Amino acid sequence: MAHSTKTHLVCMTVPFQGHINSMLNLAKVLHFKGFFITFVNTEYAHQQLLKHDGSLSALDGLPDFRFASISDGLSPPDDNDEYAEDMRKIILAAQMNCPASFLSLISALNDPSSGVPPVRCVISDCFARFTLSATTKLGIPNVFYSTVAVCGFTVFYYFKDLIERGLVPLKSEDDLTNGCLDTIIDWMPGMETVRMKDLSSFIRTTDRDELLLNFVMDGAHASHQATAIIFNTFSELESPLLRACSSMLPPVFDIGPMCLLSHYIPNDSSTSSLGGLNMWREDLRCMEWLDEKESGSVLYVNFGSLANLTSKQAVEFGWGLAKSGCTFLWVIRPDLVVGDAALLPQEFSEMTKGRSFITSWCPQQRVLAHAAIGGFLTHCGWNSTTESICSGVPMICWPFFGDQQINCRYICSVWGIGMKIDEDVTREEVERLIKELIEGQKGKEMKRKAVEWKEKAIEAAKPGGGSWRNLEKLIEEIITKE
Repeated sequence: MAHSTKTHLVCMTVPFQGHINSMLNLAKVLHFKGFFITFVNTEYAHQQLLKHDGSLSALDGLPDFRFASISDGLSPPDDNDEYAEDMRKIILAAQMNCPASFLSLISALNDPSSGVPPVRCVISDCFARFTLSATTKLGIPNVFYSTVAVCGFTVFYYFKDLIERGLVPLKSEDDLTNGCLDTIIDWMPGMETVRMKDLSSFIRTTDRDELLLNFVMDGAHASHQATAIIFNTFSELESPLLRACSSMLPPVFDIGPMCLLSHYIPNDSSTSSLGGLNMWREDLRCMEWLDEKESGSVLYVNFGSLANLTSKQAVEFGWGLAKSGCTFLWVIRPDLVVGDAALLPQEFSEMTKGRSFITSWCPQQRVLAHAAIGGFLTHCGWNSTTESICSGVPMICWPFFGDQQINCRYICSVWGIGMKIDEDVTREEVERLIKELIEGQKGKEMKRKAVEWKEKAIEAAKPGGGSWRNLEKLIEEIITKE
């Protein structure tokens, strides 16, 4: 259909790597379903993507999939500035500057002289709640997209109750070590019984005004004002939590795993040339290296786009990998290690020669799907978790912050596809868990379960599966409903 008659959707993401790629997968799926898409980044993220990724310009010729950016008041990253994701700075800037610039963007798109169809609906990352003021003013639907799991969303939603029950903020720093974090939480609807420490790093604060605590709590509660909510999950994985959310929120649709849905878009689709959008340059040499390795023999190590390690932690991980004797592919971002840049001694390189590949960024989905990968040492971000599930790869978990603690709890205790490394990481423990994963009985059992979950994910995400049916339902009942 000519683009002038297509229904125009605006997808607004937040400026963090994992959120951008998850929203991009959803946007590609919606574009495939016949919608005109404007994909919006903040200016800071847009500049960073242009610097490292050709995909944005590759799509310049597409008439019905466009990129736009809105001002967040941050100066663009300079040439030497690797993407320094100072979350607090980015969040504060967005809260202050994005509501007005988002409204001006929608108004400009709606101007008859813009050459594009008027905006019919906004799909907003649920942490970009600044979109609500514009959609309320213009009277158009605003569908929230939760780029975190339902378990992560639920935890953020119930921060309010933790505060009302006097559990958060902590009374003093002592509460971090005196057993307070072992308090059992068994009253969150749909949630497995967990301990406070399993919930989120954001509650480990003595400050009621902690920015990140309030940012995610307010985002989860703002979902009451959304027209509907999409979760990047599938019903079998989180059904008790989905049921609980459905009973208290606007209409809820589980449409995931998004990385797999977008995989089913035919190759001749106009967006098929578009992979992910990257804040760092991808190193494709690792794929050739993997081609030479035996099936299931390689451990993939990546702590995502936001986690930071101290040099001590990095060294413990490094020696654990070296001593385990396993073959590994390790992604070390330029800004991964805080402080001392001289990461691993010469001895490490000699000890792992021929069985290690270290790079600064890689095409993760392709890596995880490679036959050579036998396990994933991960920070448990939700994108990484779903990509691992979709590839049937068991995990060794070292959650860093945010929703990663609860993801880790579900990976290890509920879905049975991971083992957790203690927060105070030691090389002995890293070595032991790697050996258990690659050679041990528990590793075999986890691999078996991971393959089962992969099959269920494929069932949900393949054309005609539950997630596509939910997408059709969302389009019919919410997006195009007159």
